[in-house]
Amino acid sequence: MSAEPHPTLPPVRLHSDAELARDALVAPLFARAVRLARWAGPGTRVDAGGELVADQLPEAAAALGLDAADADCAVYASQAWRVALDTGLVDVTEPEEGGGEAAAGGAQAHPEELHFGTAAPGEDLALVTSGAPGDVLDLWLAALDSVLADAAVPDLDDLVDAMDTGGEIDFERLDWNPRREEDFLDAVLANLYLLTVTEGGAADRPVPLPVLAASMVVPDDMSEPTDAVLEQVSDAMMRLDDQFRQLEPIGLVEFRPVDEELMAEADDEQIAAAGGVDPDDEDVSRYGMVRLTPLGLYGIRARMLEAGVEAPAVGELADKGADALLDAVSHYAESAAQAEIEAWLAGRDVPTAVAELLAAARGDDEGAPLRRLRCQQALAPAGPEAEPAVRAVLDDGELGGLARVWLAERGAADVPAPDATMVFWLTVDTIAAQLAADGETEELPLLMETLTAHHAGFFEQVWRVEHPATVFVLEAMGRLHPDKKAAKEARKAAFKARSRQS
Repeated sequence: MSAEPHPTLPPVRLHSDAELARDALVAPLFARAVRLARWAGPGTRVDAGGELVADQLPEAAAALGLDAADADCAVYASQAWRVALDTGLVDVTEPEEGGGEAAAGGAQAHPEELHFGTAAPGEDLALVTSGAPGDVLDLWLAALDSVLADAAVPDLDDLVDAMDTGGEIDFERLDWNPRREEDFLDAVLANLYLLTVTEGGAADRPVPLPVLAASMVVPDDMSEPTDAVLEQVSDAMMRLDDQFRQLEPIGLVEFRPVDEELMAEADDEQIAAAGGVDPDDEDVSRYGMVRLTPLGLYGIRARMLEAGVEAPAVGELADKGADALLDAVSHYAESAAQAEIEAWLAGRDVPTAVAELLAAARGDDEGAPLRRLRCQQALAPAGPEAEPAVRAVLDDGELGGLARVWLAERGAADVPAPDATMVFWLTVDTIAAQLAADGETEELPLLMETLTAHHAGFFEQVWRVEHPATVFVLEAMGRLHPDKKAAKEARKAAFKARSRQS
């Protein structure tokens, strides 16, 4: 029996599709793309790639309400148009190659106009107002793909530096591999997702940029980063600073950029050290802070699911059977398991649901103890209406102890006392479940002491228990029991139980 963690990602708590769709519609870049799609018409000129021609950008910026005095207004307009184009919010016609008549009246087109195509609102634009929330989210995911692709491209300064004397980009000098850059950004976002959804992780707290950079660069087995690794952390952090600036307008993240004055003064060691300080510390926040928004959690999970990653969400088991529920929540943290169980119980007939849960908790396989622990957790909020189903398993060798505990906690009458065999079996099952759920925690030795303190000669009898985890549990007690004498007795009992099985 093993206490290795399950490889599935922790479940994420997502907002409703309606809430997420509203978030998508107000994300600045997506909202601008929608506005430009509505603005597009017969007079909108595009080049062979569908991009707005240069002299159209001021008009597009004006349609977005951008200040013409802002040097970046044309850049914002161009970005929004590219998102509209990539998501199908606008349709473009290719430029004509030959001559032709520009209008029904037979007038010849101006020669310059023959090099341009035109644009019009696309069919998908209607989904923004008349589609279901899922339709809006599909459009936003397409927009996210477009922005992520742009974020993986080197910035303009790097491109200029890599140009040769002929004005061509020297890709060897640039050292840019599109697939590598996309994979790096995907890995960064996956790490940020994991930090957010893991019990005790970031949750609603932003993650310092040095922490995220270090998670991508510093090997797990490296106790003291070398100067070369520290330099890589610094480089990765600045790279992420640029990328998150691009990802914030699409609504993926909330981002506080790096304080450029601080970076001018800090060295690589100070940057790396910033990852180990309280995120609420003002100085640390100056190194940059990032947090996935609820929409961002949805978006990164959707991308991981598409890539084949198992990324569960709380509530998605509501229509599954009790066996699927207990198997899944056995590998969840306790609070996530409780949330999933409550979602599963909501709207179900309580006596029927309790009977299903108890039936699913049976078994002598490796995962059975943890299933029974989660079953006990699921039964905790049940009221008197569950009592008949619980009493029905009082004579069950695997569930009888659980049933007695539930009934006793509610002060039920006529609860038969368990025999010694059931007490020892339940003790082994309980410790096996705790080991499977959380491993060898600091609290486990106290639990072991509590469970064994009231039974004289416990270790002289427990090794005979017919439970698949008996040896596993006794070996753990031999390591962890706080009483040295009891720990020694546990090791002897483990030896006897192992010999009995061979």
